[in-house]
Formats: sequence, structure tokens, C-alpha cells
Amino acid sequence: MIHKISVNTRSHVEFIDITGKVRDIIADSGVISGICYIYVPHTTAAVMINEHADPDVVEDIAAHLDLMVPQRGNYRHSEGNSTAHIKASIIGESKTVFIEYGEPALGTWQGIFFCEFDGPRRREIWVKVDGEK
Repeated sequence: MIHKISVNTRSHVEFIDITGKVRDIIADSGVISGICYIYVPHTTAAVMINEHADPDVVEDIAAHLDLMVPQRGNYRHSEGNSTAHIKASIIGESKTVFIEYGEPALGTWQGIFFCEFDGPRRREIWVKVDGEK
């Protein structure tokens, strides 16, 4: 079964911590040991795992993605959102997290983030949990 997390982004670029929502889906599944797949079915958004204790980390990531892929450039895509497509491709559309003892096996400072690069929009994150109950 695929679980869907809906988010309404408010900014053109935004990082939303979805760790708690993923944790809840895992808990509700009853899986004790297994795998959690997190997938973003959008071409201008992504999902990443990184530090969620210090909000400056995601701000730094956003700032440096802007340096790597500036808004103004020689882009051919006529919709004007090539930067969003490129940033989403760099970060990636999916992540896999192990589940141990009914919890996502994340490092001490790690969190799961939905990454918006073409907002504001209504978005979905798909989560699938598989394993032993």
C-alpha cells in the first residue's frame, strides 16, 4: 500500500521536514524490521536526508544550489523552470530508509525533507513500507 503525504508549499524554494509524518506511517504499518521507500512524483521537487537539528543547514543547501544553478541562465525549457528541474535532479526523487525496532533508522541529526523548487504548489510524497511485523 502506498501512503500519500500532502504538502502545500508557500515559497518558490522550500524545505519541509517530513520526518514525523514518515515516522507515523511506519508506526501505523506495524513493521518492526524492513524498508521504507519515500518517493516524490514531481519533476521540480525532490526528497533528501540531511541534518534537521540546525535550520541553517537547509538554508545553506538552498543557497549553494542557487549558486550552482542560477535562476538566470541560458536555459532552453520554455516554461521558465529549468532551474527547478535541474535542482530536483541533483537532489533526487527518492530515498530508502531502513526500519529497525519499528523506527526509521536515521542518524542522530538526520531528518527527511521534501524539497520544493518550483512553488508555491500542492505536492505529494508517496511512502511505501515493507517488512516484518
